[in-house]
Amino acid sequence: FLEHPNAVFNLQILCPDGNECVKANAKSCGQCIQVGNKCGWCTDADFLKQGEPTSSRCDDVETLEKKGCAKINIENPHGRVKIITNKPVTNRMKDGPKVNPDQITQIAPQKLSVDLRSGEAQSFSLKFKRAEDYPIDLYYLMDLSYSMKDDLENVKNLGTDLMKEMQNITSDFRIGFGSFVEKTVMPYISTTPAKLLNPCTSDLNCTSPFSYKNVLPLTTKGTRFNDLVSKQQISGNLDSPEGGFDAIMQVAVCGDLIGWRNVTRLLIFSTDAGFHFAGDGKLGGIVLPNDGRCHLVNNEYTMSHYYDYPSIAHLVQKLSDNNIQTIFAVTEEFQPVYKELKNLIPKSAVGTLSSDSSNVIKLIIDAYNSLSSEVILENSKLPEDVSIVYTSHCKNGVSETGENGRKCSNISIGDEVTFDVVITAKGCPSKGKSETIKIKMQGFTEEVEVVLNFICECACHNEGIPKSPLCHFGNGTFECGACRCNDGRIGQKCECSTDEVRTEDLDANCRMDNGTEICSNNGDCICGTCECKKRDNPEERYSGKYCQCDNFNCDRSNNKLCGGHGECICRVCHCYANYTGSACDCSLDTSTCLAKNKQICNGRGECKCGVCKCTDPKFQGATCEVCPTCPGVCAEHKDCVECRAFKTGAKAETCMKDCMYFEMVTVNSREELPQPGDEPYITHCKEKDASDCWFYYTYAALNDTKVVHVVTPTECITGPAVIPIVAGVVAGIVLIGLALLLIWKLLMIIHDRREFAKFEKEKLNAKWDTGENPIYKSAVTTVVNPKYEGK
Repeated sequence: FLEHPNAVFNLQILCPDGNECVKANAKSCGQCIQVGNKCGWCTDADFLKQGEPTSSRCDDVETLEKKGCAKINIENPHGRVKIITNKPVTNRMKDGPKVNPDQITQIAPQKLSVDLRSGEAQSFSLKFKRAEDYPIDLYYLMDLSYSMKDDLENVKNLGTDLMKEMQNITSDFRIGFGSFVEKTVMPYISTTPAKLLNPCTSDLNCTSPFSYKNVLPLTTKGTRFNDLVSKQQISGNLDSPEGGFDAIMQVAVCGDLIGWRNVTRLLIFSTDAGFHFAGDGKLGGIVLPNDGRCHLVNNEYTMSHYYDYPSIAHLVQKLSDNNIQTIFAVTEEFQPVYKELKNLIPKSAVGTLSSDSSNVIKLIIDAYNSLSSEVILENSKLPEDVSIVYTSHCKNGVSETGENGRKCSNISIGDEVTFDVVITAKGCPSKGKSETIKIKMQGFTEEVEVVLNFICECACHNEGIPKSPLCHFGNGTFECGACRCNDGRIGQKCECSTDEVRTEDLDANCRMDNGTEICSNNGDCICGTCECKKRDNPEERYSGKYCQCDNFNCDRSNNKLCGGHGECICRVCHCYANYTGSACDCSLDTSTCLAKNKQICNGRGECKCGVCKCTDPKFQGATCEVCPTCPGVCAEHKDCVECRAFKTGAKAETCMKDCMYFEMVTVNSREELPQPGDEPYITHCKEKDASDCWFYYTYAALNDTKVVHVVTPTECITGPAVIPIVAGVVAGIVLIGLALLLIWKLLMIIHDRREFAKFEKEKLNAKWDTGENPIYKSAVTTVVNPKYEGK
């Protein structure tokens, strides 16, 4: 056996949730490993704690190791792939030596053995390469009803012409011929004696109707094809659809009579009409379904009157089983019908046949090239709960998955493609028996045989000791560290019979301190022994003789069990190193209390549970570094630094008494002062002395040592001349105001002069109209005395 090179690391994990191992409640190692590929079984006989059921041996491997089961005691088998037969693909040249078709290999490897565990996928690769000069068998099946009369004339020379064309593709080519008309019963044909002899009109000589004839089995002699086809005569029938499905079925299943070899098999179906299918036989009183068997007697189908037409699904099955690729050569009128049929029949093609079949050779060549350029993987029926997934790696680096992962297109002769195959089982199909599936390329006879071996039991199962004294006087088989009880026996050691489970005497052994609660209400009393219940969370467990303990009811801190710093054992926190307290929330680590000066709590407190507790109440902060009521460091030491460095200040007279608690170093410039990082803890200060001058110093404290660096030259800054500045500002404001007034006055004068000039100009240009006002009335009113006579 050759072991697959990727067998160790080609696992695709398809496991359930971690708690599935616990929820399965597995009673044996075999049951455990069927739950999922992360589930392991601890075979250590002393693994179980008091109160834990046998099913606690089944858990994910990581959890079992945490619970103390040594890795060597954990059963966790894995599947693998073995390559049994792996012949290399054939590199055959057309002008090379002749090779028997059975010696040509196009797919590798040819046989594999796959060990499958539930939920664990196994993968392997298949390589396919189209061999050059691969043999071809072509069978021409022709409709010889009356409408195909002119087509028959053009087909008579098909044998030699097609032989010449196919020489460009293969040197090993064979051709055969068959014909069909219709079932020989009413209403498909006329059964009057005269019509049975000659179904055509009286002036035409036609042969008697028939269902299907194998005129010429496959042969390499094209001239014989021409001779026999030229002797064929047209026949006739009554209805338009023909009985072609009967003929296709016989061509597919009568392989020995047709002469099919294990090579590329092509069936050319030529017609200008539709087809009958299953159920249509009832019109002629035929109700028996087609049996899919060969019924050729003297190369003629003899049971057309007895069996119905085959169904499309039946034809698909037989064509696929016999690796026959079908090319439908039909007229333009029936193209839609046969294109729909093509979609139902794998590895088939449709070509448009001219009305007189003159283009049949080109149609065959084109259809063959189309079919052979696409390779499609298919497999036989899979066992229940077994799935298979394909990934194709085709030309030009194109990869596909899903349904497209089964096929590659545009494959030329000599091209090599690869398919990754992934097989997964769920549970233990076929009750552990081996199953064989076949994988092949559609239209090719070569198959890959895959033997599936299901891992349903652990290796330790074969080492079990029947009637072991460890299982209560031989009432069970001791295997994989636990007892597998005989029928009618229960308990971890098979110590009880099923009739004794609920007796009062046994229940009494499950009560703690003679109490009323059985197994503390956290378990079941089995054979006088408590088996604790399981929690939904697999991390949470009950334990103890009476299931009185658990690992999830301890004190919590920060919403974490035992503060996340300990382990909960029987409802009490057992803290890890450097932690203490009922909830393990008190840290013994003092690094969090370390101040910047490397002192614990700045020397002003104690470190408790990782937190500073300041002894002086005026100090606070994470390391007792803050004193809100204290003066700042600079202000606190200012007077002492001033008196020691400059002999001035408030403490000048008491300097020797009050200010000798630090070491003083004088420097000449601020650049010489220590910088941050030079000392553990440095404060830079800037203060004013009694002369109102600035002086600079640093204060550094390390434990009990305090050092002051001071710049001895002070910085005395002369104040500005206030009076000249104020006078200048006032004068500037006044001058600016006067300037603004003058500018305003000047602008107003200019504006007034422009307005006056404009007025004078308009005055000169004014013209007065001397006409009489039409609405004018004189102010003088003349009244004449009517009696005045001028005297």
